[in-house]
Amino acid sequence: MFLNWRDYLSAGRRAGAALHKANPKMVAGFQALSAGQNGNGALDQKTKELIALAVAVTTRCDSCIAAHAQAARRAGVTEAELTDAMGTAIALNAGAAYGYAMRALEAYQQFGEGTS
Repeated sequence: MFLNWRDYLSAGRRAGAALHKANPKMVAGFQALSAGQNGNGALDQKTKELIALAVAVTTRCDSCIAAHAQAARRAGVTEAELTDAMGTAIALNAGAAYGYAMRALEAYQQFGEGTS
C-alpha cells in the first residue's frame, strides 16, 4: 500500500485549516478558483472528477488524488471508468503517470471500503 488515503486526506484537511488560519486571503483565493471551475455545467460531476484525477496523476499531486478519488467515488465513478481515465493519463505522461495511476486506483478502492 502506498498510503492510507483516508488518513492522508484527513491530515491534509487539518493542515489546510492551519494554513487557512495563517493566510486566509490566499486560501480564500484558492477556494474561489476551485469554485469558479464549476463553470457552465457542460460537464457532469463524474466527468469533472475523472479529469481531475487524470490531471492529479500527471502532476503527481497526492493531495489532489486523495480529494478527487473520494469525490469520484461519491459522484458514482466506476472502477472501469477510473482505470480508463488513468489509461489516458498514462498515455499522455508515460511512466510517471503509470506510478501515480496505481496510487489513484488504491485511493479510490480505499474510499470504497466502509463509508465514503
